[in-house]
Amino acid sequence: MLLGAMLGGAAVYLKEGDRALRAYAQALPTHRLPPAVNGGVVIQLCDGVTTTEVEGLQPGQSMSYAQAAKVSRKLMAQWQRKHPDQHWIMAQAETAAGSPSPEVNKSASGPAGGSTGGAGNIAGPGASATLASQQGDTYASFHRRDYMIFQAETDDFVAQGKQVFHSAKLLGGTIGVSCDMCHPDAANTHPETYPKYQEQLQRVALLRDMINWCIENPVKGKTLDANDSRLRALEAYILAQRKGVPLAYGKH
Repeated sequence: MLLGAMLGGAAVYLKEGDRALRAYAQALPTHRLPPAVNGGVVIQLCDGVTTTEVEGLQPGQSMSYAQAAKVSRKLMAQWQRKHPDQHWIMAQAETAAGSPSPEVNKSASGPAGGSTGGAGNIAGPGASATLASQQGDTYASFHRRDYMIFQAETDDFVAQGKQVFHSAKLLGGTIGVSCDMCHPDAANTHPETYPKYQEQLQRVALLRDMINWCIENPVKGKTLDANDSRLRALEAYILAQRKGVPLAYGKH
């Protein structure tokens, strides 16, 4: 009898949990854009409020990097005028030549332009080729070679995320806007504050939820599947930029 009652209670709990999970699996809400007045395309910031119309840009057309960056700066200037008490980092990272680097380093090898490195020589000069390596046991003793492989793989994954973050093409955008145009070097993303209630989404959001919302809205692309390597790499890059910052979930 007791076991039956416990199982019955668990069933109710699981049913309620499934309902909650289904609710969180719903499509992210989108904001209604004001109509274009001059026949262009209306672009919106990720606050879901600040907008501007790009005259001469037709649906389906993409801006050049310089045009998209100019539009992004215009939108951010509007946002800053409405929020003069908020500090927002806007310095755009530049190349040695003095101009923003818009796309992926196409000379690099490996996925998304990242370096492949190769685990075979990762241990470096002088490392023993016969070192034992743990295979899937979380509590096994790790060797120096293991840690070097772990770090190299992680650094490569973060580097891939950085390239996606800086590329409208890899993000799947349709208007030339990339994440770094409003968040240079992932500034002001505050991944340590997630999960938290996000007004734009009207629900408690994870960092990847907000990434997808921004891809769908300001970037005007399609949301990425949770297992899409681009989404995972983006999340890794943003988190890596806040190394050492204490976690503070729910903070606004």
